[in-house]
Amino acid sequence: MTTSSAAALSAADSYSLGSARAESLLEAARALGPTLRARSAQCRAERKVPAETIADFHAAGFFKMLQPEQWGGYAMDPQVFYSVGLEVARHCMSSAWVLGVVAVHNWQLAVFDDRAAADVWGEDPSVLISSSYAPVGKVTPVEGGYRLSGRWSFSSGSEHCQWAFLGAVVPTADAPFDMMNYRTFLVPATEYRIVDNWDVVGLQGTGSHDIVVEDAFVPEHRTHRSIDGYKCDNPGNAVNDAPLYHLPFMQVFVRAVCTASLGALQGALDDFVEVAKTRRVGPNIMSADPTVRRLAAEVKGSIEEMKLTMLRNFDAMMNCTRAGEPIPVEDRVRYRYDSAVVADRCLELSGRMLKAAGSGGIRVGSDLLARHLDILASQAHVANNSLPFADNMGAVLFGEENRDFAV
Repeated sequence: MTTSSAAALSAADSYSLGSARAESLLEAARALGPTLRARSAQCRAERKVPAETIADFHAAGFFKMLQPEQWGGYAMDPQVFYSVGLEVARHCMSSAWVLGVVAVHNWQLAVFDDRAAADVWGEDPSVLISSSYAPVGKVTPVEGGYRLSGRWSFSSGSEHCQWAFLGAVVPTADAPFDMMNYRTFLVPATEYRIVDNWDVVGLQGTGSHDIVVEDAFVPEHRTHRSIDGYKCDNPGNAVNDAPLYHLPFMQVFVRAVCTASLGALQGALDDFVEVAKTRRVGPNIMSADPTVRRLAAEVKGSIEEMKLTMLRNFDAMMNCTRAGEPIPVEDRVRYRYDSAVVADRCLELSGRMLKAAGSGGIRVGSDLLARHLDILASQAHVANNSLPFADNMGAVLFGEENRDFAV
């Protein structure tokens, strides 16, 4: 190995799982576990992650994990970020969901024109951004940028954020609505209002309220074209050229919404094991039932399989970006499916444990039921709808062209 190769490997290791900083972040997540679990009822009742939890995440450096170093971030590999998210979700899925979808925006801001980052973090690099990417905004091109109006739903963690990423399609004379012209628009809180309407059966603590914008001006540099994210060639790469920031946008984002489900399934397994240790079915202890033991083994094996798949996929993508090579489209199609199917598998396994736990599992206050409903709610996110991604992957396997640019 040459000296330069060894130096590159050493630099990569410092941002990876197993590095001293990664281990410190993971230990902080483990240490927060009991506190997050104790706050989970409050989180659910207040329909938002407690401010104390957001402060704890800041103090632990969780929001810095994907943030560029020039803004005080750590620019860690995504494997570290999502491993921390798994641990948080084990104790409170709503808190992990908000951490995932808010902190991942620090990565996306890095691929915007760098002037956008200066607008957000110029005075305070701890400022947070929420989002709602549905292409529902009305856009009017004007000199220097765009006028934006609309109402967007499901902006998780919005009450803790000072900016929002909002989705819309820029119309042209030839194409009034063409998703190839889709952009993310960055809007400050002074230009929108939050409509408190988050009333749901699961993930109550995410506070995913609506956001309303009425004719806000968005300068060109505060927009990001999705096609640039697909091509991994973004305006922000002129400044943020580390391999991390050459990953496809959707590959990074979608893990934020499947990781929470997977971590919550581990939490459900923890609860299931505790129930089985004490619950009696007639004269027998539940944990002695071979069916229960086999189910616990299957769930644990499935969790580890899905975790390894997610880590393997990011390992492969990071290897490509570090080598300066494109990530093969057929691999990206598979990675997208691998992510989307996680919520399906988690819901099925959670449901089987809930059923095996007996009638006590359906009582209000049941941890197993609460986790199951959280995982159920996660399926409502478009990124967790596995059917179109399975269809696209199958078509590619049969020799057709990829039809999805969100891979």
